Amino acid sequence: MTEQQEAVGKAVAAFNAGDLDSYMELYDPSVTLHGYAPEPIDFKGAKGFYSMLMAAFPGAQLEGNDVLQDGDKVVVRFTLTGKHGGDFLGVPATGKPIELNGITIFHFKGNKVAERWQSADILGVMVQIGAIPPPG
Repeated sequence: MTEQQEAVGKAVAAFNAGDLDSYMELYDPSVTLHGYAPEPIDFKGAKGFYSMLMAAFPGAQLEGNDVLQDGDKVVVRFTLTGKHGGDFLGVPATGKPIELNGITIFHFKGNKVAERWQSADILGVMVQIGAIPPPG
């Protein structure tokens, strides 16, 4: 396992423990994140997003299903599971379980993430919590 993969593993463990400050240690203070609205966001925006996510789905668990590395980039296919226990994008808590699947690409400089690209099924989560009807 590389130093970068270990850093991702520590971040996942911190997220699963609900430790936002330790999770954010993965990122360089000048990080740029893509795939979050508004695009892109910086370190402060990322901390705000993950704070909201942890409050909306308290105790949520993140799992890295596949981890691949090529040079200074680490790719993770992930699943986030939890219960909707707080406001999420304007939707009050429903208590419904969720499963969010996504893929993220981390660009490392040393052992810190300098840039991140993410694609995640937020629409699927909105269906799961009843905010929008399922397709069809």
